[in-house]
Amino acid sequence: MAVEVAIDVELLKSEIKKTYASVSEQPQTEFIFPTGRAWAEDLDYPRELDNVPEAAVESFAGVANPWTMGRLAEGERVLDLGSGAGTDSLIAAQMVGPTGSVIGIDMTPAMLSKARGAAAETGVSNVEFVESEAEHLPFPDGSFDVVISNGVIDLIPDKDAVFAELYRVLTPGGRIQIADVTIQNPVSAEGRRNIDLWTG
Repeated sequence: MAVEVAIDVELLKSEIKKTYASVSEQPQTEFIFPTGRAWAEDLDYPRELDNVPEAAVESFAGVANPWTMGRLAEGERVLDLGSGAGTDSLIAAQMVGPTGSVIGIDMTPAMLSKARGAAAETGVSNVEFVESEAEHLPFPDGSFDVVISNGVIDLIPDKDAVFAELYRVLTPGGRIQIADVTIQNPVSAEGRRNIDLWTG
């Protein structure tokens, strides 16, 4: 039987926003997790990374490489869950081409601003960025062929709500390409209440 551990979700969201606003606004800072272009290159990101502006890639904070699960097809409709500064969204936009579309969602205004600026710099017209939370996606059922996500779902306490939303917004037969942090052993009640462990 699972035991629920109380966590102040609003405080957690506030702390996550602060952390990732810092990644956006001060990308040269040393964080507890790796960031930036060198990290994306170490993860063997696809060649499209070369065309992503430095303004986006300097704030890249993914945990792994969702592209190892495959490339996107021309014309696909893509949701980037927790798009951050837009690195994965801008890679996806190149893969799906002008007949496809990409929507990146994030709850951190500073990251969204950076992503929108990077998209404008590249001149792509098939990508947009929306402020939203993963547990409440503002899209109709069956809106996307593919969901990509990198290092986001681990930050959200209500994973059931996230996966229910992903299932809802995917077309029948749609797919997810998620890179994320997993654990091998249960986290203690004390650990689950520790906001610092959630925010990285």
